Amino acid sequence: MASTKSWISALRPRTLFLATATALCGSGIAYSSGKFSILVLILTILIANILQLLSNMANDLGDYEHGTDTTGERIGPQRTVQSGAITPKQMKKAIYIAIGSAAIVGCLLIYAALQFMELKYILIFLTLGGASIIAAIKYTSGKNPYGYKGLGDIFSFVFFGLVSVVGTYFLHMHQLGFKPWLPAIGLGFLTVCVLNLNNMRDIDNDRKSGKITIPVRIGLKNAKLYHAALTIGAMICFFVYSIIYTEQWYQYLYLLSFIFFIKILIDIFRISENRELDPYLKYTSMGTFILSVCFCICINL
Repeated sequence: MASTKSWISALRPRTLFLATATALCGSGIAYSSGKFSILVLILTILIANILQLLSNMANDLGDYEHGTDTTGERIGPQRTVQSGAITPKQMKKAIYIAIGSAAIVGCLLIYAALQFMELKYILIFLTLGGASIIAAIKYTSGKNPYGYKGLGDIFSFVFFGLVSVVGTYFLHMHQLGFKPWLPAIGLGFLTVCVLNLNNMRDIDNDRKSGKITIPVRIGLKNAKLYHAALTIGAMICFFVYSIIYTEQWYQYLYLLSFIFFIKILIDIFRISENRELDPYLKYTSMGTFILSVCFCICINL
């Protein structure tokens, strides 16, 4: 039977800061707009974390199925299925449990938020929920995983950025406007930053195993420039939001958290050994969470 330590390694809890950040952001914007439900907040945080855990487990199993971690070049934490700490059967069972949990929480969320709304909105969110589950699984698992074709960045941006933030906002507000889109794009960029760091760290392993990520396609030097563009783009999105929607100087104080991302960016360009990038996945994930919390507080002052 797999140990608790092995399951913690497979679930990769450091990524949960990122999932929570997007649900918090959408809820914070809704609160500033005059509509808020504590139940929607709790359920959106829960579903975001379940989907992130599902993605992590499917990624562990998928890389094992495609032989990605057999080159000896992997730098990040050892995969649990590849190492034998967790069997493929055990991991599949855990994935099925996560899918079931996501479906139950998703249905509860839709019922709680949209029970008094038109059927078309319920169908849209059911479709988005199903698509989110499929996207979480298909990153590296199954036939023709999109993560092996350099499409992981797009799907992460869409589902863990736009859909999560804007969807959460809509579930609170029961209407859609422009207000959540800039922060959603910003957090989407930062979500891609975490994935890009992961792919830069493992660029040699991925190249040898045939996993065609963005860094493999464009090279490490250009991947760092790409990372800079994502980081700067995220900061611009939040800054423009504040220009449009905030009135008091103290509502800009969350911008101080940008110092954290600038420091990370400087360090990334200074790093020459790929293995040294590993801690920055956690730093970026935690930094995104801190940004989201500070942003929600400041816009509601």
